[in-house]
Amino acid sequence: MVSCQRHQNTSTLGFQYSTRMVVIRLQDGGLFIWSPIGLTKDLKDEIDALGPVRHIIAPNHLHDSFLTEWAQTYPEAKLHAAPSLAEKRSDLTFTSTLSNTAPANWQDEIEQCVVGGNSITTEVVFFHKASGTTLFTDLLQQFPKGWFKGWRALIARLDLMTEPTPSVPRKFRVAFRDKATACKALRKVLNWPTNAVVVAHGNPIATGGTAYLNRAFRWLKVS
Repeated sequence: MVSCQRHQNTSTLGFQYSTRMVVIRLQDGGLFIWSPIGLTKDLKDEIDALGPVRHIIAPNHLHDSFLTEWAQTYPEAKLHAAPSLAEKRSDLTFTSTLSNTAPANWQDEIEQCVVGGNSITTEVVFFHKASGTTLFTDLLQQFPKGWFKGWRALIARLDLMTEPTPSVPRKFRVAFRDKATACKALRKVLNWPTNAVVVAHGNPIATGGTAYLNRAFRWLKVS
């Protein structure tokens, strides 16, 4: 099950982002840490109360800021990298590069799909079967109106980052250079029986996840 969600603010090019992580307790009791945020003492205490950290997931090559502290704090945990991240972070030792086939450690509980064809990043999307929850990292984002100030607010609005529900930012839409590859992957994602959608940057979609995802990617003409 999805055990807890926490978010922190991070900064990129002067933009302050709220960033969410998800913790899933696997059936063997081990924890699956998706897109880890900064590991504060309070957060570590909460994590340790849930169970042993077994897997730390970097779902794209942009979400690696806190991997070092997690790897140092939980040296027995396995690090799993999105495509191209291992080359970027040669200072870390990764157990696997994530693919369309889930590792045996969680294949009965979590499905995954590599969404390629985007020149900004290749993102691995996950589906937690028991809760019907699909996890997106950067391909879907949402910030409340007023979150950004001044010229940054204008850029965020033009980039579709302040839409009423999480949307694919305009920069990511333009970056889908290989639409055939992206559509093939997203067809798999849209076929999952999604109830809820959790994104790293934005509020979760609590119900009607499949219908929501079809609307969010309608512009790409996936079907």
